[in-house]
Formats: sequence, structure tokens, C-alpha cells
Amino acid sequence: MVLIVIIMLASVMALHGDEEGGNIPENETIVEVAESQIGNQGGRPYWSWYGFTEHVDWCACFVSWCADQCGYIDEGKAPKFSYCQDGVSWFISKKSWYRSSISPRPGMIIFFDWDGNGTSDHVGIVKDCRDGIVYTIEGNSGDQCREMWYTVGSSAIYGYGGI
Repeated sequence: MVLIVIIMLASVMALHGDEEGGNIPENETIVEVAESQIGNQGGRPYWSWYGFTEHVDWCACFVSWCADQCGYIDEGKAPKFSYCQDGVSWFISKKSWYRSSISPRPGMIIFFDWDGNGTSDHVGIVKDCRDGIVYTIEGNSGDQCREMWYTVGSSAIYGYGGI
């Protein structure tokens, strides 16, 4: 019985990661790529790179484009996704998913659930986390790339993917 409990606990930790996020390395490279895009309006470079021929909701295309610029998609370290929930599913399947209650590391992918329905509907890149604030770089925030911030554990944060 004890062995079953240990196995179940290990599988939960593998699915949801370290509660503190302490086992995740920082990833400054994707942060630098994202920072270089701040101010872009309309998202054409990202949604057209993805293969869309006209304007779409492009937050996930932006995150995917940044990951691609770092070589992470080809290396299997990050997904190419245009639908936020597909990104969540990918990180869960790779056992690189972390709960919204952690203090994230720079370079993690942050997923949001604005309407609280249990499905992610926005995504960005963690720039930093200090003093209880998560600083992000997001595409399609008001149809532009910009920096934002949220309190750690905010109800809008769905969770994090670790690259």
C-alpha cells in the first residue's frame, strides 16, 4: 500500500512539477527574443510565420515564434501551437507543466484563463518574478507585443510550461 501511495505521489509531481518551481532552469534566451519584439503591432510576423494568411488571435503564435527563433521547436523543447490549450496539453504530456501557485522562472511560458472556465485563453513569456510579481512579455495584448505584470498566484494564471 505504501508503494502505491509513493508511485501515485511521484506521478502527480511529474505531471505538475515541483511546487516551488525550483527545478526549472532560467531561460534568458527566449526572454531576449521576446523583448526584441516589444512594440510590434498587429502580429503579422508571428501569425504569418505560423501559416495564417490573415489576422488571427496571435498570442500563441508569438510564443511559438520566439521558441522557434531559439531552436526550441526543432529540438523538441517547446511546441508550435496557435491554440493556447494545445500548448498546455503539450507541456503536460512532456511532464513540464507547473501549477499557477509557483514563483516562475524567467523563460517559462505562462498560460492564462481569463474567464475561469478551466481552459487557457492567453499565453505569454515570463520575463522575471520578484517581490510577488510576475513580469511577462505577451503578444496580442491589445493587438501588440508588450510587457505586463501579475501577482504570483493570480486567479487569472492557469499555469506554466517549462522549457
